[in-house]
Amino acid sequence: MGDGFDNTNKGVLFKNTEKETDKHPDYRGQLDVNGEKFWLSAWINTSKAGNKYMSLAIKLKNSDSAQPKKSRADDLNDQIPF
Repeated sequence: MGDGFDNTNKGVLFKNTEKETDKHPDYRGQLDVNGEKFWLSAWINTSKAGNKYMSLAIKLKNSDSAQPKKSRADDLNDQIPF
């Protein structure tokens, strides 16, 4: 089953080609920790001493906050009696 490649405890980052503001990550990707899947985001920063570093954030892939936002129209249903 699958390609036989084990991604457990591995991750990947790609340059964010859709970055529109400084708040958007410079890189984004995925991370697996003991079989649990996460979204991974990274920002390139410069310290006060002038050294470059990456700031990282992870978010559980299956969390509610990782799901696409529902539009208000999704909350309405077509069964309104008139």
